[in-house]
This record gives sequence, structure tokens and C-alpha cells, in this order.
Amino acid sequence: MQPFELSLTEASRAVRARELSPVELTESVLARIAAVDGRLGAYVTVAADAALAAAHRAEREISGSGPRGPLHGIPMALKDLIDAEGMPTTASSRVRAGHVAERDSRVAERLGAAGAVLLGKTHTHEFAYGLTTPQTNNAWDHSRVAGGSSGGSAVAVAAGGATFAMGTDTGGSIRVPAALNGVVGLKPTYGLVPRTGVASLSWSLDHVGPLTRTVQDVALVLSATAGRDPRDPASVSGPVPDRFPGGDLRGLKVGVPRNHYFDRVTPGVEESVRGAIERLAELGAELVDVEIPMARYIQAVQWGLMVPEATAYHERSLRVAPDLYTADVRILLEAGALTSAGDYLRAQRARTMMRDAWARMFDEIDVLAAPTVPMTAAEAGQEAVEWADGTTESVSDSYVRLCAPANITGVPALTLPVGHDRAGLPIGMQLMARPFHDATVLRAGRAYEESVAGAGRLAPLAA
Repeated sequence: MQPFELSLTEASRAVRARELSPVELTESVLARIAAVDGRLGAYVTVAADAALAAAHRAEREISGSGPRGPLHGIPMALKDLIDAEGMPTTASSRVRAGHVAERDSRVAERLGAAGAVLLGKTHTHEFAYGLTTPQTNNAWDHSRVAGGSSGGSAVAVAAGGATFAMGTDTGGSIRVPAALNGVVGLKPTYGLVPRTGVASLSWSLDHVGPLTRTVQDVALVLSATAGRDPRDPASVSGPVPDRFPGGDLRGLKVGVPRNHYFDRVTPGVEESVRGAIERLAELGAELVDVEIPMARYIQAVQWGLMVPEATAYHERSLRVAPDLYTADVRILLEAGALTSAGDYLRAQRARTMMRDAWARMFDEIDVLAAPTVPMTAAEAGQEAVEWADGTTESVSDSYVRLCAPANITGVPALTLPVGHDRAGLPIGMQLMARPFHDATVLRAGRAYEESVAGAGRLAPLAA
């Protein structure tokens, strides 16, 4: 096994045992990027010289005073919305051409303090305003979408081009590409990971979180990045364990949705996710049927909040240089200018009602288990999907439909691979819990992951 094939947990163990040096690991991952990223397009910027310098520094530190923690010497990537001092943050947009960050984002600062090695920046759908990341190809089938908007981060991890990566999630932008590329992704509780120094899409829905190969990897990254930051007004503190023993799930109540989450999903997705839920029961969990409250309002509330907030953030640049935006993003931003204050306030009131209703639902269960997305990766350029009930839905609406509730309510949501469709494409299951119970979804995900074979493997078509 080559070093780039190691999960974060495996690589960290080898580095701390002095069986693998940070330089060897970083060189292996950089060589992997050089070999496969021309086909994948995961990266917008690769800072190879800086990464190797950081790896040499980490090697000296570990040889001297020992490792700072599990991320010391581990190569990683940041989504191109997240500032790192001296490195471009372009949001994969011509609007930000030439923009170089003057200081670290809080996330980059904390990862640097943990000793992680920054490889570079990964592509996003422009300003995170989309669900496909058109610059990037799916790691399992290059003719299909990577998912978005953190598509570059997901593909880099899936292909061995980063041991872990950071993304953002406003309506599923960590979980969608993670599911479509067969990796693990966490949208933490709202505010648990600070957003200081991260370009915003919709400030009341934005989250920052990790994409990794295993659930245990997620826990290690979350432990290093979470915690209150006074520069982020939404930032909060909460419990963040960094490891889980796995084992059984006795005493855990897992909610199985009667509505919404299994409506209009492909047979392959339904079969795999229901099979994974049954595996949770075999591990000791109690399955409880639940009704998803206010399901008919989910997408209206998501768009009613996101569209005007995004337009407000881009108001000046949209007025000064509208032609620098891609057509799909510019249309959405222009539409946001037509949203009335009354409509926005109604969406806010509906969000409050939805949060309360979900809190009552979680009085009856510990975890909600459901599909992450209703279908696997669409063909590049595909605009719509036709469902068995005769309805037609855009690809973007399809991908956001099952992820949006966790952004509206702020609950933690973990996606992990649970199977493949007939074309061999990955399928993800989503686990959600009440706010600040991130550890609960990680516990359930870790137990499932330990019970199946093949967790953490690379995408075979990128090999």
C-alpha cells in the first residue's frame, strides 16, 4: 500500500509510530495529484513547494518534541472559499481573480496549529452556488458530475489526492459530493466550526466541515477545528469527542422516515439505505417510524432564505461586474434581488417553526437515518431527472431536496457510503441528530462502518 492510500487515522498512526515520515506521505500525495488530477480537476491551486516545506518542518518537530496531535504532518486541502494566508481564494470565480488572502481563516489557523500540511485549494461550484462543481469530474466515473459545491474536496479525498479536505455546506454542499464520490462528510451543528475567513453563500445556512475516508477521520478533524470564535457571531462551543470505540448500538433509537426522504428516490438508493438501516438494527439500535414535519415547505424555506442572503452578499460585485459571473450563478443572484422583505421574513418564521417541530421529533429518537441524495451521480450536462411517478425535477433540486432540512434546522448531518448502484456508483446514507449531538451521529456511523467491509477505499476509476 502506498502512503496516499492511507486514511487519516492510518496515516496518523504511522507518522506517530515513526513508521512513515510527513515528507514521505506528502510526496506520495503530491505525486498522486500529478498523476490523476489532470483527469479529475479537483484542484484549482496546488502549492507543492509550500506543502513540502511544511512537511519537512513537521518531520523536524515530530523528531524533536513529538507530534502535537493526530493531524501533525498530515496533508490536506481547503475548499477555495476558505482563506489561507498568502494563497489565492478565488471561489472558482472570475470575480475573485487575483485575490490573495492576507490572513488565515480560523479553520486554516486551527489546522495549522494542529500541524496539518496544506496542499492547496480545491474547486467549488462558483461561490458555492450550485450542486455539481462543473470544473471537476466524479472520481468513480469521469463522465459524471462530482456533486457540489465542495466537489473538488470530495474528489481529492476519493482519489487519494488529499488525506482529508475541508468543505462548506449551505444546502448539502459537503454531503452531496461526499455521497456521489463514496467518501464521508459531516455538516456539523450550525456554528460549531467557525466560518471566519470563509466566503459566504448564505450566512444563516452556511456550515464548515470535513470530508474524509472514514468516520473516525471525521472525528479527528472536527476535534481540531471546532470551538467558539468571537469573530464569527454565529460561533458556539459544544462537546467534540475525537474518537469512538465502535461496537454495538444498544439503547440508540433510530428514526426511519415515513415521508419525504424515501419519496422519489431510485430503487438502488432505497435498497442500499434501507439495508444499512437494518444493519444499524442488527448492531442493537431500535428502529422507530417517524413523520418528517413540515416536509412540503422544506425547499421553499431553503430557497427563501438562501437566495436573498446570497444576493445581499454579492450586491456590490453584481452591480459592478455582473458579466464576470457564470450564467447560472448570475441568474440566481439577480433573482434574489426580486425577493421581497416579506417573503424573506416568512421564510425565517417558517424556519423557526421547523426547528421547533424537528426538536419535538428528536424527543422520540436519537438519530434520523435516510438517503443523503435520491440518486447517484448524474451525467455531466444532465439538467433534469424524470421520476417513476411522472414528475420531472432539476438535478440541483433533486440533490438539495434531502439535504436542506439539516441546514434549515442546524442539526448535525453525517453522510457515509453504504453501497453502489448497478453502474457501480456510490450511494450515501445520512445520519442526523439534535443540535450539538454530533457525537451521536459519529457513534452510529462508526459502528456501521466497522461492521462492513471495504470502508475507506479509494475510487477504483481513479487508481
